[in-house]
Amino acid sequence: MKSDAGKTDSIWTATADIPTGAPLTDGTTTNVCIVGAGIAGMTTAYLLAREGLSVIVLDDGVVAGGETGRTTAHLSYALDDGFVKLEHLHGFRGAKLAAESHKAAVDQIERIVADENIDCEFSRVDGYLFLGAGQALDDLESELETAHRLGLTEVRMVDTAPIPGCNTGPTLLFPNQAQFHPVKYLDGLARAIERDGGRIHTRTHVVSIRGGERPSVKVEAGPTVSAKNVVVATNTPINDWVKIHTKQAPYRTYVIGILVERGSIPKALYWDTLHPYHYVRMQPFSEREDLLLIGGEDHKTGQAHDTDARFDRLEGWARQMFRNLGVIEFRWSGQIMEPVDGLAFIGHNPGEETIYIVTGDSGHGMTHGTIAGMLISDLIQERDNEWKKIYDPSRKTLKSVGEFARENLNVAAQYVDYVTGGEVKDENQIERGSGSIIRRGLEKIAVYKDDTGECHELSAICPHLGCIVD
Repeated sequence: MKSDAGKTDSIWTATADIPTGAPLTDGTTTNVCIVGAGIAGMTTAYLLAREGLSVIVLDDGVVAGGETGRTTAHLSYALDDGFVKLEHLHGFRGAKLAAESHKAAVDQIERIVADENIDCEFSRVDGYLFLGAGQALDDLESELETAHRLGLTEVRMVDTAPIPGCNTGPTLLFPNQAQFHPVKYLDGLARAIERDGGRIHTRTHVVSIRGGERPSVKVEAGPTVSAKNVVVATNTPINDWVKIHTKQAPYRTYVIGILVERGSIPKALYWDTLHPYHYVRMQPFSEREDLLLIGGEDHKTGQAHDTDARFDRLEGWARQMFRNLGVIEFRWSGQIMEPVDGLAFIGHNPGEETIYIVTGDSGHGMTHGTIAGMLISDLIQERDNEWKKIYDPSRKTLKSVGEFARENLNVAAQYVDYVTGGEVKDENQIERGSGSIIRRGLEKIAVYKDDTGECHELSAICPHLGCIVD
């Protein structure tokens, strides 16, 4: 059955009444100023406020209004790149610490949910990793052997994932993973932060961040916030244009939500080993229905133009794997940052002692963001943390040099657009309800013509790394 398109927003959008702080005033000072009100920024703020530090959170949107509100909220230590690859890149100890830190992050979320009595539908579930079509069993066997050497002896091979009517073949079972409602969770964190004296300022746009002995954050049309430490917890850092951007790349990922009868599919996390891979879980939706969330079809941001086809392929794959699916209720996309060596960048911004960053979620934003809160809190409080080295933003992973070169050659190719002509000569060639790139002298302009025929213009230069948008 081919269903309708579904709503083009995330299931998590505008589902919680999250408090916000009063307007900032001149002379605002704090121990820690955090830029970004996603899971990384809010977890950091929560943990530091619990220790008695004064904390201010700034975000130009709303709490959980960025990528945290566009996740599918898998909480897992079964990492996307796999333990075989992580051990190759980071060695035995690095891969072991990666697994242990993600396990600890899930435990930390569960602990906070209990301590703060947050009604966010947190539950422990099993995770199932199965082969894609035409892939060899050796891949799963190697992953299982490596997992056991890393101490994950609870991981085991089973005959199939528990999908009714579908035999996935040999499958790795990862017990005791988890899922939750991310916006409701951040709602609970926000209330706890404010209870403990922290301040949260949404719809507050940061225009500059200054490091040094007296770091500060300048707010648009507002005062400068002075702090002892600044944490940049945006999806990709906004404080530094070069140091981290060449070590990671933005990818677009797509999600659809299809209605199913309540309880007809076991609640679990499901993943395959295709590239890009599919990721699936259940979300309670109504008294009689669950929502099957299916994600995948990733591509490098700005380098594909077939959005509808990608949603269609997700739906086609889902209907092959799962029986008796209803209509698509939601569909959306999100942006993930892929580091060249598979692990997030968390810690001191390279060369700066008072500026901290977190980025490079690699498809595990909820656990990487929680790890960031735990690690950065320790760094600010000058406590030892054995995760510091593997997540250090200054690290150089020699075995990832090939991936580094591929990603950056791909980026370099995008700058050719600076010297080419526009897609059309002028606005008259643009159809209503669509947009095109126009060259005007030395500039390139992105022009959108709305349904009334009025044109809207923006610079065609992306603020990420200065490429020309499509």
